[in-house]
Amino acid sequence: MAKSKKSKKISNETSDVRTIEFFSLFTDYDIELFKSGKHYRLYEKLGSHIVEHQGASGVYFAVWAPNARYVSVIGNFNSWNKGAHPLQPRWDGSGIWESFIPRIGQGEVYKYFINTKDNEDLEKGDPYAFFWEVPPMTASIVWDLKYKWSDNKWMKKRAAINALNAPISVYEVHLGSWQRSPHHPEKYLDYKHLAKSLTEYVKDMGYTHVEFMPVMEHPYAPSWGYQITGYFAPSSRFGSPQDFMYLVDELHQAGIGVILDWVPSHYPGDAHGLFRFDGTNLYEHEDMRKGFHPDWKSYIFNYGRYEVRSFLISNALFWLDRYHADGLRVDAVASMLYLDYSRNEGEWTPNHFGGRENLEAISLLKEINEAVYSYYPDVQTIAEESTSFTGVSRPTYSGGLGFGMKWMMGWMHDTLSYFAKDPMYRKYHHNQITFSMVYAFTENFMLPFSHDEVVYGKGSMINKMPGDIWQRFANLRVLYSYMFTHPGAKLLFMGCDFAQIQEWNFERSLDWHLTEDAKHKGIQKTIRDLNKLYRKEAALYEKQFDPQGFEWLDANDWERGTLSYLRKGNEHTEPLLTVLNLTPVPREDYKLGVPDAGIWQILFNSDDEKYGGSDYLKAKSIESEPAESHGNTNSITFNLPPLAALVLKRKNN
Repeated sequence: MAKSKKSKKISNETSDVRTIEFFSLFTDYDIELFKSGKHYRLYEKLGSHIVEHQGASGVYFAVWAPNARYVSVIGNFNSWNKGAHPLQPRWDGSGIWESFIPRIGQGEVYKYFINTKDNEDLEKGDPYAFFWEVPPMTASIVWDLKYKWSDNKWMKKRAAINALNAPISVYEVHLGSWQRSPHHPEKYLDYKHLAKSLTEYVKDMGYTHVEFMPVMEHPYAPSWGYQITGYFAPSSRFGSPQDFMYLVDELHQAGIGVILDWVPSHYPGDAHGLFRFDGTNLYEHEDMRKGFHPDWKSYIFNYGRYEVRSFLISNALFWLDRYHADGLRVDAVASMLYLDYSRNEGEWTPNHFGGRENLEAISLLKEINEAVYSYYPDVQTIAEESTSFTGVSRPTYSGGLGFGMKWMMGWMHDTLSYFAKDPMYRKYHHNQITFSMVYAFTENFMLPFSHDEVVYGKGSMINKMPGDIWQRFANLRVLYSYMFTHPGAKLLFMGCDFAQIQEWNFERSLDWHLTEDAKHKGIQKTIRDLNKLYRKEAALYEKQFDPQGFEWLDANDWERGTLSYLRKGNEHTEPLLTVLNLTPVPREDYKLGVPDAGIWQILFNSDDEKYGGSDYLKAKSIESEPAESHGNTNSITFNLPPLAALVLKRKNN
């Protein structure tokens, strides 16, 4: 909008809904915390709140706009008259404008009219709004978050379920494309319909958690939710805030945790959003070498500004508080950590020590994690971080960032690169499949096959696999078996668990009809049984972040393309033996040393005919013999199936 050369006179036309004498939700202590970056519950103060004052029911509005010349509330209730309901600036230098408007309430649509110091008129949505209009409409909605939760049983026991020594198998979901109306495929299923079908599916498949790609309100659907304008509101595309609470509640009652994708790294420049909120770079850094993201054409928070820090920390806690979320997966952490991220020489400025680290972002991430674990010690924060930055998932008191877990991006890239190769040539790249164990315990790693790996021409998981149709499905079964027996928590994107053929398309439903096909159903059964195995066998999770939980038996059989290793739990937990054949050639009379004599039962065989395998190995158990091999005094000999994974456990007498 062009700036006027002349000062504009703000209309003071009367309305039948008037402001009354001053009222505030803020105490002096609130203001002190806000200005020092230590207010962690700002959503209780800023924004719109339905309250009673002097016997009148109405709405209290408060917005931070320190550089504005004039601020008012506009909406249907005053015919969008910018002069009808002015807000009053506080006297304490906080930059907060506030007022109480009687006789309005739930459902009122509104924006803030802001006249800037440069005499520019802006209409902004409420950064703290709990509800927004359905895009492409952009106004905020007055809303109360009252809800009667029925997940007390879950909340009491979730500390054990979310613990690092518990099985954590995450199903990543994009709400708009998981499933759509069969009769109207252009329409989204709402939160309440998803609550039934999604909960049933996740429970049947055996996942422990669901991770939702960003549910926060966003104007542009192709951003998949990663360009947020409404940080405190679930998207109205799928229903009301209470409808989303119902979805979380249903998942919890079914024993399923909920992780939310959270984006403190950047936001879009939409006119109604945070960008230049009061006519200045209020939320974003004024220096565009720090305030603009070249990859996403979006804006970066000013992590050194105290009020912005309060906004972000409050937002993290908000979803744990009001929506009972069990964890936050923090997006694009690497872009926050480094000042030169995706920037060429001369496009960034070093920190005051001359380095490339963003010290303000680092301190903020530490403070976020400290706040989260202080108030909600039974949840997890998970970093999507792709660099070698040290201590991401280590406590802040030992110099770490304080996250509970970190995505193992190196493992993901190496593993997919290895499996994409023709098995004939895999022996020349054997180190790609073994290298992860060099650093597997430097962080608490989550193994991710996420949405990012099945878009933009990367191909679906099944289409990454080489060979004929049988080999491709066998390869995928081995890949998933390797994932579930490798140390670390697990994450799998929707559709990957039944071998979706097409790349993920956010505009349409998954191809659920494929689950009627035997090959795809076989992959689905594989994931279901791997989840069951992971949850049942303590050796796979008790020490999943501890080097004592893993031992190679043979990491060097590159010529035959096999791997064998033990997974170990606590003192009285029987170890599990995993054997992988990464070639389509059966290995006859395959001999392998085992730590204990006895009968080794085959708990899982990815080549089983029920998964679509060849059923090459008919045996259900193998008895050891006193023959030395692989450093052990006992060994087992068997015919190792082609492109297969076996998981064995010694039978207790």
